[in-house]
Amino acid sequence: MPYILKKYYPPRNVFFFLGEGLLIFFSINAVYLFFKGSEVFYSTILLYGMRSLFMTAIFQLALYFFDLYDLSEDLSAQHVTARVVQAFGAGCIVLALVYYFFPIIVIPTRVFAAGFVAVCASIFLWRFLYNYVLKKKMFAQRVIVVGTGKMAREIADEIERRRDSGFTIVSFVGDEVPPFSLPADIPVSGDVDNLLQLCQQYRVERVVVALDNRRGKTPVQKLLLCKSRGFPVEYGITFYERLAGKILVEKVNPDWFIFSRDFNKGRLLSFCKRFLDVMLSLFGLLVTLPFTLASCLIIKLESPGPIFYSQERVGELGKVFRVLKFRSMRSDAEKDGPAWALKNDTRVTRYGRIMRNLRIDELPQMWNVLKGDMSFVGPRPERPVFVKKLSGAIPYYSMRHSIKPGITGWAQICYSYGASEEDALHKLEYDLYYIKYMSLQMDLWVIFQTIKTVLFQKGAR
Repeated sequence: MPYILKKYYPPRNVFFFLGEGLLIFFSINAVYLFFKGSEVFYSTILLYGMRSLFMTAIFQLALYFFDLYDLSEDLSAQHVTARVVQAFGAGCIVLALVYYFFPIIVIPTRVFAAGFVAVCASIFLWRFLYNYVLKKKMFAQRVIVVGTGKMAREIADEIERRRDSGFTIVSFVGDEVPPFSLPADIPVSGDVDNLLQLCQQYRVERVVVALDNRRGKTPVQKLLLCKSRGFPVEYGITFYERLAGKILVEKVNPDWFIFSRDFNKGRLLSFCKRFLDVMLSLFGLLVTLPFTLASCLIIKLESPGPIFYSQERVGELGKVFRVLKFRSMRSDAEKDGPAWALKNDTRVTRYGRIMRNLRIDELPQMWNVLKGDMSFVGPRPERPVFVKKLSGAIPYYSMRHSIKPGITGWAQICYSYGASEEDALHKLEYDLYYIKYMSLQMDLWVIFQTIKTVLFQKGAR
């Protein structure tokens, strides 16, 4: 199975992305061949191949930034069309800027215009066909889930919620009455003894063991028989982790963490991560200096109070430090005590709302990164009063303090802003996943995803 940063990506989704790239590339070249003829085409194939490849990369990057590779939602044809138009409009603007500075990669106007039409036609046809594949659940791996409890429900929800999950559950198997409502269109078999026969009947490609309480209830002999007959068996927590990119905190035992082969933070990784933090912070502070100066002036003119807002947060190994941000609320915002930030919070100033949407209020945190209190990527630092409360309510919450907190993080790009204990639990599931698989590649991916999040103003409060 294809995994990127330890997260599962269905083969058909990878095929879709690569196939669309090839369609764009060959559509442009086909138009060039039509206009110029084979003799000219083959004499300039390397130069034109480079031009077409660059145009393909820009268009696919634009499609990605407009969420057109997020295939989990079933969007209407009108919605997809609008996004494609916006994405290609943005792509054309980027190409125009690049062409101005690097004229050697300019595609002739007539070829570009005809190629653009060919690209649009091929992409809409390609997406129509792939949407049909997703609706019919074609080429999805057939799964049997052993269990009918909460974990089985969580796995079913994750698969059913995402139409591009790459899996389809053909049956639940368990001899207990399901305490949670399971999908009505999926049969439930109470006969665990016939597990092998069910695997053969449904031609399954994976058996997922999702028992809430495995002690004394795991059908070991039946699972061994399935394994020996060529049916892969996987523990439900591991299956869910790689499918969803998070850890089911409420279902794992301490020994699962203790004996895990991951959660390794060697000296080399720590050194490289720190080097990346320093370089990015210095570069970021320099590039954002105009925004910093403008924000200082606007904050001072808009409302009385200091420009910067300093607040105690819990960092690595529980050490308390003061995080620095631009003040986005009124100076008396917490006169009644600490409180979670809310959607449409009335304490936020007008420019403060703009800063939060664009993440400008977090620019001063790069000083915290330079000082070593924070990293660019990691769990978001929380206030001591909330940490004390959440540590007593949520298992393994203190593990998020095993590394430096970050300006952005895996939880920030995967989950919306947290404003409750339930949100804190869900964000912890993503934070522990990041800590488990932490790497420079993952940091760069999170930063890249954060740029997209900022541009489309997702998750800010």
